[in-house]
Amino acid sequence: MWTLLLLALLQSALLALGQVALKLALSSFPPLEWSWHCVASILTNGWFAACGLCFGTASLLWTYMVKHFPLSAAYPLLSLSYVMGLLAAAFIFHEHIPLTRWIGVALILMGVFLVAR
Repeated sequence: MWTLLLLALLQSALLALGQVALKLALSSFPPLEWSWHCVASILTNGWFAACGLCFGTASLLWTYMVKHFPLSAAYPLLSLSYVMGLLAAAFIFHEHIPLTRWIGVALILMGVFLVAR
């Protein structure tokens, strides 16, 4: 079970990093329009490429997890990505996180603990 938990942590971190990279990419995109200039600026954006790399790697890791572990154990552990996403919002983007969301994260972590047992 420790192997699955470590893989789930890595996969969730990749998903959260992909979301961070996507947010950074979107903030640097020009106004979206159907022009070659706009398409070229999107396709050459480093943050957008990093986003795709993170999501692609996370997807490959997920296929490995589904193949080698019970889905009933692996799937609930994906919720760790919500925890990491909230932490990224708080500490990277300095967003204000209401107490109710922190309580939700605590409940997710308790659920992960129960599933991992």
